[in-house]
Amino acid sequence: MKNEVLDMELTVTPSALSCFKGEWGIAAGETVRVFVRYVSGGELPFAFGITRDTPIDAAVTTVADQVTFYMESKDVWFLEGRSLRIDCLGEDIVFQFS
Repeated sequence: MKNEVLDMELTVTPSALSCFKGEWGIAAGETVRVFVRYVSGGELPFAFGITRDTPIDAAVTTVADQVTFYMESKDVWFLEGRSLRIDCLGEDIVFQFS
């Protein structure tokens, strides 16, 4: 689902969804929050994190096979108007901007 106000989109690929269901045990009806976290003082000090959570002020959401993925309003600054695609590479969840 695209959030027209923020002009951002969150996409979850089928392989990422398979990883969430297989490795994480995520089931239909659950919600997964994508958030921004501080990782270092280097060139890229912030990165995305993911966790099971309940939305409080979801700004960007998408539903994939009855699993809701979302970002809270306080975290969308990191997207800067771009779209985020969540994919799986091997056994790792990867985040791709577009």
